[in-house]
Amino acid sequence: MKIAIVGCGNMGMAFAKSFLQYDLVKKEDLLLVEKSAERSEALKAEKAGVVVDTISSRVSEVDLIILSVKPQDFNSLQEALRETIRPQQVVLSIMAGIPIATIQEKLNHRLVIRAMPNTPAMLGMGITGFTAAKEVDLSNLRKVENLINATGRSIFLEDEALLDAVTALSGSGPAYFYYLVKAMIEAGKQMGFDDSVASLLVKQTMLGSFHLINTADKSLDELIKAVASKGGTTEAALKRFEEGGLSDTLIAGIKAAQFRATELSKP
Repeated sequence: MKIAIVGCGNMGMAFAKSFLQYDLVKKEDLLLVEKSAERSEALKAEKAGVVVDTISSRVSEVDLIILSVKPQDFNSLQEALRETIRPQQVVLSIMAGIPIATIQEKLNHRLVIRAMPNTPAMLGMGITGFTAAKEVDLSNLRKVENLINATGRSIFLEDEALLDAVTALSGSGPAYFYYLVKAMIEAGKQMGFDDSVASLLVKQTMLGSFHLINTADKSLDELIKAVASKGGTTEAALKRFEEGGLSDTLIAGIKAAQFRATELSKP
């Protein structure tokens, strides 16, 4: 398969490196389109693929075009893409907030798949929600799914509207996790630990807890109960969290992210 990645920031390169790592594409068949001169030079030094700075006829030679530019940059690229794209090519958009119908209209092209990855894709540990236009056949869908899975795991959604929820839950999710980790480290510092010790305690706790969630044959409520003994220290903390409405605030925040994603998807 020949692939062009338009926009080679963190997420675009996460895809590129995963494809190369798993031998899903050869370097000579990976076209990296990056308008930033500084970024282009860095990519050429890395020798991650064939680097160009503009959309040209070379894009028309690939099987899959991945759009990983910022949503606000799409309008400046659409004319060049529309003139270059061929009917049989598949377009995979990982741009936040731009619906399939809008991409189809602006590119005058039907074979569009839309996906929302998250930043752990840079380590091959991401989760990506994706959906597709009805014109995309099963063969092309499976090929793209295989590529996406090189960055971690994926879930196909019949309803495109749910991608706004994916954006809010897993797309933005790493930031929520970092926010909680930061607060816990700050609590440790306020209780007398230096930054390195507080960080070690919290990070290893998070890592171990994650593995328990994945391996223990218990529900989350059961895992909480196993730590929070009656009248103990954990119960005191959880009670304060509930009094402060922490759970409700987190849920409301995630729903606010979903609402914003929906807003951004509107013309």
